[in-house]
Amino acid sequence: MTSPFPRDARTARDLLAQIHALPLDGKVRVMNVCGGHERSITMAGLRGALPPNIELIPGPGCPVCVCPEEDVHAAIQLALRPDVTLVTFGDMLRVPANVPKTEPRSLEQARAAGGDVRPVASPAEALTIARDNPGREVVFFAAGFETTTAPVVAMLAGDLPPNLSVLLSARLTWPAVAMLLDSEEAGFDALIAPGHVATVMGPEEWGFVVDKHGLPTAIAGFETDSILRALLSVLRQRLEGRVFLDNCYTGVVRPGGNPTARALMDRTLDVVDANWRGIGVIPASGFALGADLAAHETVQRFGLDLNAARKRAGQMPPGCDCARVVLGKVYPDQCALYGRACTPRTPIGPCMVSDEGACRIWWSSGVREPRADRHEPA
Repeated sequence: MTSPFPRDARTARDLLAQIHALPLDGKVRVMNVCGGHERSITMAGLRGALPPNIELIPGPGCPVCVCPEEDVHAAIQLALRPDVTLVTFGDMLRVPANVPKTEPRSLEQARAAGGDVRPVASPAEALTIARDNPGREVVFFAAGFETTTAPVVAMLAGDLPPNLSVLLSARLTWPAVAMLLDSEEAGFDALIAPGHVATVMGPEEWGFVVDKHGLPTAIAGFETDSILRALLSVLRQRLEGRVFLDNCYTGVVRPGGNPTARALMDRTLDVVDANWRGIGVIPASGFALGADLAAHETVQRFGLDLNAARKRAGQMPPGCDCARVVLGKVYPDQCALYGRACTPRTPIGPCMVSDEGACRIWWSSGVREPRADRHEPA
């Protein structure tokens, strides 16, 4: 993973100049996996600064967007119980579930209906709330990818209060990319992999993109120059015909990742087949609490039925194209609801809720109208 390319460009301007100088033949589609990458790309206006034949495609890097609808629904029902305090990361509060209009469709609405719902910024806050309220059941609804899961497992490995349980909706990032590449049409020619995930899990997890599929791949951080450096790398790889995994985030990403975090994950969690909202079950793509933590597992503790018969259970809301946006099949403004029924003030789908959702990011950058070639869901 030592790049053969010289790191001579020092600024974003230099990197852009080198990208524009590349003799690329035809369109090159580059997927950026992470919602943080998409935010940096969009807010910096990189799409408008790049040659028109380079297409940057947002990928499945929004954990809020793919959090199973049945988990959101279960969290809402728990929050409405008088004996439960529901704590979760703030961007989960407005994620909608598929319920009748007469019922709360989000944790925010459950709180307005009297539920004890508290946003937290870290697992440590969930611990404090549980310890300060020993007479109440405290449920920590924890959704996220590997970087969010790492501090959760640090909490799980400690001394947990008996009134704390965890509704875990944690996912691994790479299996979704593997699913796309194993499909009939992947939809991209090169990959920019997320630097924060590689920091925890190690860059080696992304080697399959090169070894199995022969696609140029580079790991990037979140600064504009790091993303441009990764983009320049995959374009050069494609142009020169030498494909490899390039670490363009060397200041943080090390071989093997974070051994302490990985050891805690192995100790506390099991890797399981997991449902991704609107997409379906992806093998070995999720985390579940290990057997030693069964007493703190929310579904067992409360006897929840996550597969209860509900209209559109597990799906995106009617007309919502979030699943195709997450998979890089359509751009946010190609959804028929974008900018019309679905806005940050009135979100229909989860991609308009989270700061890592492509729809919310595009809206925040000033894209407010659906495009003429919008996709009409069946």
